[in-house]
Amino acid sequence: MHTDLLPYRALVGGSTQGIGRAVAQALAERGCAITLLARNEERLRETVLELPAPTGHQHDYLVADFNDPEHLARVVQGYLAQHPTGFHILVNNTGGPAGGPLLDAPVAALQAAFNQHVVCNHLLAQAVVPAMQQAGFGRIINIVSTSVKVPLPGLGVSNTIRGAVASWAKTLANELGPHGITVNNVLPGATLTQRHTSLVEKKAAQTGQSAEAVETEMLKLIPARRFGLPEEVAAAVAFLASPAAGYINGTSVPVDGGRTGSL
Repeated sequence: MHTDLLPYRALVGGSTQGIGRAVAQALAERGCAITLLARNEERLRETVLELPAPTGHQHDYLVADFNDPEHLARVVQGYLAQHPTGFHILVNNTGGPAGGPLLDAPVAALQAAFNQHVVCNHLLAQAVVPAMQQAGFGRIINIVSTSVKVPLPGLGVSNTIRGAVASWAKTLANELGPHGITVNNVLPGATLTQRHTSLVEKKAAQTGQSAEAVETEMLKLIPARRFGLPEEVAAAVAFLASPAAGYINGTSVPVDGGRTGSL
């Protein structure tokens, strides 16, 4: 069984920074043609030029905002109308909701997060699955959070919506398995990204601690005693996207240095 992705095309969300960018890089390194999907066109232009381009493959990008699901769907459907072979791999990834206690969250914050994550994931799956079914091969991989297994303190809206994404993914995995399409979740733990920095800074401001002190306390909860790298999360995604992972379906894989307190 092989893990190269030379024959395939992938649509990667949130792919101009952090984990999304690392995923695009990892898939491209394994021979996959990448279509980047994000809202900042300048960063998209920069990122697409930095991806390794295997012979015969050309990377491109789409500009869309996950805060506007209907526009996102139109953009992707318009692309597929011009590229009917579609995508073999979909990586659902976008920024996480703001932190804070769940009870303090306005209803609008829950609705916005549900649209940004569950609804957008669903619209993208609806768009790409027909071509996957025709090819008899497909991979849908959702970048979620370890809160799917154990809710994280201070991330009330995120915990709620991540759980919804996981249930959506499991249901879809059951439906699409007979077509050679797998649906899995990758659950990053504390990973050195822009979101990690913002969460640390917010907690430092709330508690009066330094950012270094906040991170020191976080590290005590991680058996590996370090934070993860986006490239380590991307490596898990790349494996799940490969033919070698064809019998892994409907599951959630933590990439967290052992922090999650459950099996």
